[in-house]
Amino acid sequence: MKYINRFKVAPGSKVKLKEIDPGFKDQHDNHKQASEEIDEDRKKLRKLQELFYADGRYSLLICLQGMDTAGKDGTIDHILGAMNPQGCSVVGFKQPTLQELSHDFLWRIHPHAPARGKVAIFNRSHYEDVLVVRVHDLVPKAVWSLRYDRINDFEKGLVEENTRILKFYLHLSKKEQLSRFKERLDLPAKQWKISEADYKEREFWSDYIAAYENVLSRCSTHDAPWFIIPSDHKWFRNLAIARIVVEHLEELDLKFPKPSVDLEHIRREYHASKKN
Repeated sequence: MKYINRFKVAPGSKVKLKEIDPGFKDQHDNHKQASEEIDEDRKKLRKLQELFYADGRYSLLICLQGMDTAGKDGTIDHILGAMNPQGCSVVGFKQPTLQELSHDFLWRIHPHAPARGKVAIFNRSHYEDVLVVRVHDLVPKAVWSLRYDRINDFEKGLVEENTRILKFYLHLSKKEQLSRFKERLDLPAKQWKISEADYKEREFWSDYIAAYENVLSRCSTHDAPWFIIPSDHKWFRNLAIARIVVEHLEELDLKFPKPSVDLEHIRREYHASKKN
């Protein structure tokens, strides 16, 4: 079965994350065993993104959500590392500014939607306004509960303008998160990422899971699907997401545009230039 079908949240389904294994790694035992597939997918991704840019009919929006240490930054490095950066952008949505808070919650999102031919990756996204906002009671339930439909409408509008949307929830176990916190403590190159909030947010783990289940259940649509990616193994997370992006781009029947010039005329000019 294609990964794009295996990990997709079916529209209208009721998601229970405890029923999904965050340590799933398909038929692979380890990174070394999967390395050839990972390298092949990265090569395909590079070629397809070049074709996607040249074709110019579509734009692609990739949204990444997940608990702290789930691997949003690592995924971006893996995906963007295989693409030409001229055709890509990355936007990280952190705590909104005072100016952003003075507008509706989608105001800060729309300007970063990708242009045709381009790929945009959101590190966190408009979904923060039904996740952290909900968990920490930053706005009343009467406000955030209406946002699911507004998000679906927003994404529908993008799709109608030929934006393709892939949304990935990086499914991490609480045990693996603690292991990655320890790695941050032990490795000097990662200590700068340590925050006092790391352990405080763990106290809200079950609340976040409930919020994510609601998001995944209510906002996975045919044209803007959610994918639940097992992420306890970093290499499998990277493999699965790259494979899904590859499979999606392959379905678009992308083509290089026809030349806009008379090739025979250009050939004659080329040969004339060689004689001079």
